[in-house]
Amino acid sequence: MSDVTRTRNGRPVHHWRRDVIELAALFTAVAAADGVANLVGHGPDGPALLVISALVLAATAGFHVWWARRPGHAPPVTDTDTGARPAVPETRQAGPGTVASGTGVRASTLWRLRTTVRDEPGSLAALCGALAGRLVDILSLQTHPLGDSTVDEFLLRAPGELTAREITRAVALAGGTDTWIERADAHDLVDAPTRVLGLATRTALDAAELPLALRQLLGRCTIRSLPAHPVGGARSPEAVPVEGALEDTVMRLRAPEGGVITVERPYLPFTPTEFARARALVELDARLGPRIPHGQDVIALSAGEAITVRRADTGDVEAAKAMHERCSTRTLGLRYHGPVGDADRYLNHLLSPRFGRTLAVQTASGRIVGLGHLLWDGDETEVALLVEDAWQRRGVGGELLTRLVRMAVEAGCESVYAVTQASNTGMVAAMRGLGLPLDYQIEEGTLVITARLTAERGDAVTAMGWLSGAGDPGRADAP
Repeated sequence: MSDVTRTRNGRPVHHWRRDVIELAALFTAVAAADGVANLVGHGPDGPALLVISALVLAATAGFHVWWARRPGHAPPVTDTDTGARPAVPETRQAGPGTVASGTGVRASTLWRLRTTVRDEPGSLAALCGALAGRLVDILSLQTHPLGDSTVDEFLLRAPGELTAREITRAVALAGGTDTWIERADAHDLVDAPTRVLGLATRTALDAAELPLALRQLLGRCTIRSLPAHPVGGARSPEAVPVEGALEDTVMRLRAPEGGVITVERPYLPFTPTEFARARALVELDARLGPRIPHGQDVIALSAGEAITVRRADTGDVEAAKAMHERCSTRTLGLRYHGPVGDADRYLNHLLSPRFGRTLAVQTASGRIVGLGHLLWDGDETEVALLVEDAWQRRGVGGELLTRLVRMAVEAGCESVYAVTQASNTGMVAAMRGLGLPLDYQIEEGTLVITARLTAERGDAVTAMGWLSGAGDPGRADAP
């Protein structure tokens, strides 16, 4: 038996008391063995005593082995025994919805939590300790300094049975105030720098991505783009300083083309850090100037004609205006719900990537015969179609609408709506041809058709067969 029990400063420490005890135990064992040998060799019952001693020794050894192997007393498995890491009662797993424990796998829930603590040593440690006490795992943390306080934003993984109220109560007892919490999903597992870089890349490739990038950066919020000179003689928005303006739950930024971008989040105030990030995205967009991704699809219609579908912008205003002049008064009335007095101003707004995305249908000769618009309208998204009379009833509208809805899905929209008239059977047929759940509502003689892009259980519409290429929602009677 080694008398080295631990080290001090890298050197072994010896204990003389243990040496004396071991020597005494050795002499005692020798004396006991000598007494037993004399008793066995010279006593009348020596052989029987020897057999009984062996049985008692075997029973004692068996009991010792059984006791040592009980779950509560078994020694831990060490690296030197098996080469594996010591077993622990609970470990994190790669999946966002499960946690492995000593008895199996149990469900967990992802939460996004934001709370305010005093900016002093130990405040964050107390908060983390309170969460750990409820077996809540902190997956990521962002801090937003606010002078004498700090807003801490967490991504948490908590036991499935732990409710939002219990988490917020633990946070409040640890000193957190103005606490806000909501369910998160696997997409939130991306760290903040990676997410911001991704949003900046999307904005750099497509000017129409700016409102969507701001919404994903800031969470659930309402974003409105107001042009410097609104269509129809409406009042121009109030001027915004170059550096923007932040007022609690509302931020206002100067749009690159001179208008105003308003972002509102009533349920949660914006922090200066969030304001700086949003302003940086807008500044990037302004420096890059107008741009749309290049690319086009050549499609053969049911009648055999070949058309090209591509992105359009304000550079196509003249071609779009020429198409308007070829359209009948009825076609323009169904699209704009009345006479069009100033097509130039309407088209400059509709074709601007600041307010949405536009697809153009072009013939082999380069003439535009159809336009499809996906317009950002605050929290909602509108789709609108205009197809030249001579090209109606050929499936052009169905092709445009299908691609616009795909764009809406990629942008994370939950629904799209179309405003038309009940007599516009072509638009109604095109919406029905999508194969999506539809809601119909009549407002002052105007028909509003809303297509839900997510199922009741939250499954994305991308799982539907038509979006992946199975089937064709385009209808021959579409506009």
